[in-house]
Amino acid sequence: MVEAPGEADSGSTLPVSRAARLTGRVYAHRGLHGTGLPENSLAAFAAAMDRGLGIECDVQRSSDGYAMVFHDWDLDRLTAEHGPVADRNAAELGRIALAGNGEPIPTLRQVLDLVAGRVPLLIEIKSRRDRRTAPLCLAVRRELEGYRGDHAVMSFDPRVSRWFATHSPHTLRGLVVTEENGKTLLGRIRRRLAFHHARPDFLAYDIRDLPSRFAAARRRRGLPVLTWTVRSADHRQRAAQHADAPIAEGAGLE
Repeated sequence: MVEAPGEADSGSTLPVSRAARLTGRVYAHRGLHGTGLPENSLAAFAAAMDRGLGIECDVQRSSDGYAMVFHDWDLDRLTAEHGPVADRNAAELGRIALAGNGEPIPTLRQVLDLVAGRVPLLIEIKSRRDRRTAPLCLAVRRELEGYRGDHAVMSFDPRVSRWFATHSPHTLRGLVVTEENGKTLLGRIRRRLAFHHARPDFLAYDIRDLPSRFAAARRRRGLPVLTWTVRSADHRQRAAQHADAPIAEGAGLE
């Protein structure tokens, strides 16, 4: 959990983070997926809610500007179709069946209607450095207008968190962090620059990097740290010691 006021290194009182309501929960990574329950499917999200789990999902943009819930850039792994998701419009994507149960690829609107505030929802916005982030961020914000359940957006791309800080400041926003291939001095500098540019309300940290001096320092200052992807008993123990909420799948949910 977030440290209590007065536990900062300076001894000053910390304000309660507005992202504190995301902590103390377990989130099903891409829903409670498995045999017959494809990842990022409505069935996987319903199964997660049946167990009282929060939900993490992935969102990218269709060619006509809708927020679609799908992880991979290409359709090949998760469907019988081929090619980039971004080349298809929402209607086309909504007719493509997910391998495992035949459900169509859902829109973010469908997921929001299903969840309806019953559990907290983490929306990871998939971005690429060679593409503008604003169109997808705008598509997500449009769907979130009027949604009253606990939710947050997050991304590896600091431009996403910064966009929401500027254009939708009431939306909780997180920076997703991995130290993989970035444990050098240059990597530490890049993390600090990304953090300061993103202005996040919380971090979502790679479990393989915990404990982390970078994450621990922000946590001591009252910034919640979620962690992904928790897949084992060892991961669960590490998450309990060094983070405020796990994003888990498989054995990480046992």
